[in-house]
Parts: sequence; C-alpha cells; structure tokens
Amino acid sequence: MTSNQHRPRNRSSLRSNITVRYGSMSSEQPDSDASSMQTTVISQKRSYIAVAVLCYINLLNYMDRYTIAGVLLSIQNYFGIPDSTSGLLQTVFICSFMFLAPVFGYLGDRYDRKLIMIVGLIVWIVTTLGSSFVKQTHFWVLVLTRALVGTGEASYSTIAPTIIGDLFTGTKRTLMISFFYIFIPVGSGLGYILGATIATATEDCRSFVWSSLGVTAMAFVTGALAFWTPTFLFRAQVTQGLRPPCNEEPCDPLDSYIFGAITVVTGIVGVFLGTCISKQLRDRVPNADPLICAVGMLSSSPCFFIAIVLAATSIPATYTFIAIGETLLSLNWAILADILLYVVVPTRRATAEALQIMVCHLLGDAGSPYLIGAISDALLKYNPESPSWDFRRLEYSFLLCPFIGVLGGLFFLMTSLYIKEDRKAAELLASEPQGNKGENIPLWTKTESLKYCMYQISLPVY
Repeated sequence: MTSNQHRPRNRSSLRSNITVRYGSMSSEQPDSDASSMQTTVISQKRSYIAVAVLCYINLLNYMDRYTIAGVLLSIQNYFGIPDSTSGLLQTVFICSFMFLAPVFGYLGDRYDRKLIMIVGLIVWIVTTLGSSFVKQTHFWVLVLTRALVGTGEASYSTIAPTIIGDLFTGTKRTLMISFFYIFIPVGSGLGYILGATIATATEDCRSFVWSSLGVTAMAFVTGALAFWTPTFLFRAQVTQGLRPPCNEEPCDPLDSYIFGAITVVTGIVGVFLGTCISKQLRDRVPNADPLICAVGMLSSSPCFFIAIVLAATSIPATYTFIAIGETLLSLNWAILADILLYVVVPTRRATAEALQIMVCHLLGDAGSPYLIGAISDALLKYNPESPSWDFRRLEYSFLLCPFIGVLGGLFFLMTSLYIKEDRKAAELLASEPQGNKGENIPLWTKTESLKYCMYQISLPVY
C-alpha cells in the first residue's frame, strides 16, 4: 500500500524533469500544460514561421499532385496510353498514400516527427524530379515514381498537422490549421494552371526543363549570397577583432558598399564576357551556351567555398574570391535568357518565361535566405554566448550554397545533351506558316540578342 501511494508522486516528479520539444511524442500534453511548456521550447515568432513554411510546402504538395491532370492529354499522346491506363497514374498514387499514411502516423507518435517529415519530403522531391524525364518506352517507370511520390506525401500530410498541433493550442491552433488546409484547394487549382502552362510552353522540350532547374539553383545561390554576404563579412571582422560588435544602430555599412561595388563591376564584366564567349563558340559548338553556363556554375562554386572558408582569416582574400565567383556566375545571365528564347517557339516564349520566373523564384531565392538563416539559428544552441559562434554558425550555413551551385552546373550539363535537338525542333515549328496568314514567325535576331544582353547587364547594376 505504501508503494502504491507514492507512485503518483514519483510519476509527477519524473514528468517535471523531462525536456519537452515539439516534434516528438513527449510534447503530447493537454492544452493547458502544452501552452506553458511550448514557451520554453520555441518562441511564438518561430512558431508562426514554422506554420508559414508548412503552408508553403502544402501548396507545392497539392500543385504537384494535380499538375499531372493538367497535362494528361500530353501524357496520353506521349506514351500512347488509353484512358484506363492513364487513370492508373492517380490510382497508384492514392493507394500508396492511403496505405502508408497509417504507417507514418504510427512512427510520428513514437519518433522525431520533423525527421520523418524531412525524409518523406526528400523522397517526394527526388521522385517528382525523376518522373519528369521518363522516356516513351518506360511508362512503367512513371507509374512507379507516382507510387513513390505517394510515399513522400503520406509522410508529410500525416505529420505536418501534428507539428502545428504541437506548436499551438485552443483557438489559435484552429486558426493555424485552417491556414494550412486552405492551401489544398489553392494548390490544387494552381496545379491545373501550372500543368496547362507547362504543356503549352515546353511541348516536351527537355532542354527547357533542365535549364530551368539550373536557373533555379543559380537563383538559390545568388539570393542567399546577395542577402547574407554583408552580414557574414561584418561578423567575420568582429571575430578577427577588426571591428567592434554592433550593439546599437546605426551599424557600419562599409561591407555593403564594398559588396555592392563588386557586384556592379563583376556583373557588367561577366555578362559581356559570357556574351562574347557564346558568340565565338556558338557556330562551332552547337551546345556551347549550356556548357558555358555549366562552367560558370561549376567554377564559381569552389570560389565561393574558398571565400567562405577564408573569411575567418583574410577579408581581402574573401573579397577577391567573391569577385571571381560573381564574375563566373554572371557569365550565365544573358546566355540563359537566350537559351529559353531559341528552344521555345515564339508563340510560347512569354508563357515559358513566366513559368521559368515562377519556378526559379519559388524554389530558389524565395526560400534560400530563410533557409540559411534557419540553419544558422538551429546552430545557435551549441554556443549561444559566443560572438565568434555568431560568425561560425552563419559560415556553416553558407556552405550549402557552393553545393547547390555544383548541382546547378550538373543541370546545365544535362541541358547541353538536348539543346541541339530542341533548337532545331523550335526552328522548324517557327518556320511553319501560322494560321491562314501564311506568315512565318520571326526568329530571335542578333539585334534582339544584343538588346537582351544590355537588359541583363542592367540587372547587377541595379
């Protein structure tokens, strides 16, 4: 009897010593308890940011799910499949999603929810990307990738609402969940629109798809570097003892002046240099343009890596490698625009341009500054009181950019495999009479190329 009387008190004391963190089973407490415990784990501001990220992924999730319906006619024509086989694409997706959702739900209540969700998202991204390049004779591969996409989505759709439940309670939780689920119809509708846009813009143009992925990687790198470089260099100089920490406004803007001047000069030099190299090689090497872009991305990545590493010891060396890296990266600006314009027929150029802009910003520089900051914040807990650690955690976060740059270079190498064939196809379509007027659509002229080059030069200057 004595041991039974003491058992509730021991359980209570054990519970008070547990560190509760969202994303695990230990955070599942009644609303009254969870509210007080969450404040010790994650701030309200970060909770709102987490919900915004989850909503953003949910939007992409449902856009991806229904994009295939928007291009179904093109898929049927490409693979030569009947209606029943076409419907199988959605059936295998829903079945894998349906049967695996309980599995991920079970795992989510026992293990780290964030980790499970991240693994699922990686599966989703890889299989979605892979399904875009299935050949006509391998329809079964498309069916398999659709099933694997269902696996990835099952993990996310099951876990994400529970994370929101960990972060909020009561009416605030209801409101956040409402925001999350609003993106189901919004994403679904945008998926149809995106599918229709892809169908009309690309017409199975593989070089457009690969180059758009390369542009996205480039936007990721430039967006992160443009936003964080002045702050990164200031923290590096504080670590070296060259400047005092900025404890009150205004902070010293010298690094912004220097970085801005470097960007202007390297942008002008890079765009002109890239255009000249393209002009010299294009007639002799049919796939010169994407190869120049690949060289620019692949060679700029080591420069940025060295610049990041050297920031702790030499600011002049860091600026030097940043300048070299930005020049190499700027080789691509005008060339990328030219690639789009000669692999897409003139009547689809505006649509293709809009699609590429949306994709490269949505998956590139719209999220890269936040991602770098989020990684830096996640590393803060390891040494929160050290000014030098403020620099180091941003340094480690920055190292993601060179690796994304290498990935972009590989995308441009893939573009070079298809550019010759796709350009010829676009020229043949452009030379055909349009409608009843018997007029040919004008191709992209040298004068137009020069005008676009001047426009691209204005971007880094701006």
